[in-house]
Amino acid sequence: MPCTLPPTPGAGESGSRRPRTVVAVLTFSGITVAFVQSMVFPIVPHLPTYLDASPADTAWVVTATLLSGAVTTPVTGRLGDMYGRRRMLLFGLAVMVLGTVISALSTSLPPLLVGRTLQGLANGVIPLGVSIMRDVLPAERLPASTAVMYGSLGVGGSLGLPVAAFLADDFDWHVLFWTAAALGSVAALLVALLVPPSPVRAGGRFDVTGAVGMATGLVCLLLTVSKGEDWGWDSGPTLALAAGAVVVWPLWGWFQLRSPQPMVDLRANARPQVLFTHLTGLALGFAVFVTGLVLPQLLQMPEETGYGLGKSLVATGLLMAPQGLVMMAVSPLSARLTKAKGPKATLIAGSVITGTGYLLATVLMSEVWQIVATSCLVAVGVGFALGTLPALVIGAIPASQTGAAISLNTLMRSIGTSVSSAVAGVILAHLTIGSGSGTVPSQNGLRAVLAIGAGAAAVALVFASFIPSRKPVTDAAETPVLLVLGNPKADAE
Repeated sequence: MPCTLPPTPGAGESGSRRPRTVVAVLTFSGITVAFVQSMVFPIVPHLPTYLDASPADTAWVVTATLLSGAVTTPVTGRLGDMYGRRRMLLFGLAVMVLGTVISALSTSLPPLLVGRTLQGLANGVIPLGVSIMRDVLPAERLPASTAVMYGSLGVGGSLGLPVAAFLADDFDWHVLFWTAAALGSVAALLVALLVPPSPVRAGGRFDVTGAVGMATGLVCLLLTVSKGEDWGWDSGPTLALAAGAVVVWPLWGWFQLRSPQPMVDLRANARPQVLFTHLTGLALGFAVFVTGLVLPQLLQMPEETGYGLGKSLVATGLLMAPQGLVMMAVSPLSARLTKAKGPKATLIAGSVITGTGYLLATVLMSEVWQIVATSCLVAVGVGFALGTLPALVIGAIPASQTGAAISLNTLMRSIGTSVSSAVAGVILAHLTIGSGSGTVPSQNGLRAVLAIGAGAAAVALVFASFIPSRKPVTDAAETPVLLVLGNPKADAE
């Protein structure tokens, strides 16, 4: 049975300062995790030289984090529901710091892969942070707080590119990881000191079989999608992994429906409000990746191509950084719209703005200011849309299942991102022109990917339109409680 500790006398006496502190600390943790995930992108082309390895092998530095993050996010969400969300958030940050230190000490590929795999375990920090917010913040502060938390994704990702490019250019590449380890340590310390334990526990037994089945299915699916182009779509490994996914997922679903305490409550997640929110997240995950793939390439391509803008890596990172700040800046506006019209209306508005930004980007490609303007417009839409997803999930899921449900939504976005990367990779690999001694994606190829991003936003709009328009129904046991201060049972965590 779910256990909700009642608010203690004086729990609200901290006024507005304490909730703001909690939101600030959790948001900083989200920014740190997003920074760690994105900071390796500027150095990926140089890793074969740094590590004396082939480009195909060093590509696993990105893939390892993707896989570990996708596999462990639902697991940490479920464990957080059962044993404490702050506890699992601290675990994720601690393992991320450990992985970052291992990466900082590495001089060859194997330890770097170990470190990057451990860093992926922090992927659940943002859904766990949102779950904590539901439990410890007053209900009226929740929409704005979750929007800010999801805005941290854009800030961390956008700042990670120029900072990483600057450090890699002017210092040894290991400094990147030492910097990230310091940020992660500060985040963990702040969470331990300033974030109260979540008072909700689901209890029960952890579904080990369900977790293993989900992990197996995800590895088969994501490796098929992310490595199919490199290995060949008709190669033995690709076909074997695809067949594995086809076999594992139905068996896993059958087992989950018959398990008394499943890893994922499929019946709860099949409710229209939750199901269509997950599908919208999948489409948005596809759309979001496009702007980070196409526009930086366009900025860095040689001017001799006739459409490239010839900017350096550092300049490109600085030009793309405003979109992350825009995502954070629009979160209060997103919260106001959600309060006035409901999260569904905000999600629809965000999908429309995102699609409009991509359509404009297909024609506004010739000047730097055009790239910055369209990327910021897309960021406005993404900021609106992503910030409403947890509100829609929370409105239909009991508090005791919040971590697992929001983590599943995060996983759906990750799958969308992986599929987007594979589709865009195929298009850009086949639509190329000669440049110097090699080839680069053609302008039509870039436009095609941007158009697909607009199409993904349109699909998100369609899914969002099917989300039921109704207010969430809560009872006394599921009402978000105020900050729990001085409760000995909660403090024991």
